[in-house]
Amino acid sequence: MTAPPPPPSFDAVVIGAGAAGLFCAGVAGQLGVKVLLVDHAQKVAEKIRISGGGRCNFTNRELDPRAPHKHFLGANPHFCRSALARYTPADFIALVHKHGIPFHEKHKGQLFGDRSSEDFIRMLLAECAAGGVTHWQPCAAREIAAGGEGYVLQTDRGPVHARAVVIATGGLSIPKIAATDFGHRIARQFGLRLVPPRPALVPLTFDGGDWAPFAQLAGLSLPVRIETGEKKERMAFDEDLLFTHRGLSGPAVLQISSYWREGQPIRIDLAPGVDLAAELAQAKLRSRKLLANELAQWVPARLAEAWVQQDPAWQRPVNEAGDKALQQLAQRLARWELVPTGTEGWRKAEVTAGGVDTHELSSQTMESRQPGLYFIGEVVDVTGWLGGYNFQWAWASAYACAHALAEANPGRP
Repeated sequence: MTAPPPPPSFDAVVIGAGAAGLFCAGVAGQLGVKVLLVDHAQKVAEKIRISGGGRCNFTNRELDPRAPHKHFLGANPHFCRSALARYTPADFIALVHKHGIPFHEKHKGQLFGDRSSEDFIRMLLAECAAGGVTHWQPCAAREIAAGGEGYVLQTDRGPVHARAVVIATGGLSIPKIAATDFGHRIARQFGLRLVPPRPALVPLTFDGGDWAPFAQLAGLSLPVRIETGEKKERMAFDEDLLFTHRGLSGPAVLQISSYWREGQPIRIDLAPGVDLAAELAQAKLRSRKLLANELAQWVPARLAEAWVQQDPAWQRPVNEAGDKALQQLAQRLARWELVPTGTEGWRKAEVTAGGVDTHELSSQTMESRQPGLYFIGEVVDVTGWLGGYNFQWAWASAYACAHALAEANPGRP
């Protein structure tokens, strides 16, 4: 009997055809690395497809690579400094220009495509094609074993040999687009530590009974200042808040959720920049309107009406309200303190906080303590703010990894 043919061999196998995986494969391929890209899902880059309302918030101009901890969190937020400094938003914008994709800035440096997220997916696939990347999808990687000079992977299309393996499988957020814990399992298999994963950029929920007075406000949005934590741990954002049937969402809450810890309160200023105590004191001197109607100058009328229902002392004309009642009302609106009971979980989380401990990785190359095994993108314990920062981490970590693969490739031209 003839011996079976040896498994196909590649310089690197990239597992995960999302933002980080596609970009890493394309860059590495164009640097002369023989790359196989595999993914178990039916479609590539589903998170790109649904991001930014279908237009892809692909980066943020305000990212400061000299101080990345401003926009990223993790057990070691300085870890991302090197990769973000070497591949900046301007670098990715240049690639977008090269492919003729029109885009615009929404606000606070957030860049969106003018047309569709599909523009960016086609761009990344074109970059992979330019690098001669072999792409198997749908094709799951089942097992990875170290042996000989590299790794043997068992896939749905048979075994594969590779000198290096790149894990770009993302995190646990949005399971309906085929998110899995594969990357975390591979890290554990090779003895690498994990920072416990948790949902981030996620709506917060409250006890049904306690929330009942505010459930009627579902759909209401307003600008607020929101904060959590104390002293050095304190974090605050000025963004829009959205009431939901179960709790709070909107950019303000998504941002603060990454810093919130179970049992901690959040504090919300519902009329930021307004001295409500002074305004209400003045209103008392000149107005006979109901207090709720006066409040509607500074907060939405629906919120004002729901708010005054909490205390009979607020359900009267402003000129008849006691000074103490007005002061308490102003204080409560300026510092609404409440303790979430939880979050909407992985189903609604935009990203995963936690993941592969960055102390196990090289910040220069993304290679782990296990030689030839790399981790990039969301699977790593680096989490960005809302507004394109997580995509920029995907591009930057992928770029650093791709160049490391090229430098380690003995067959590089």
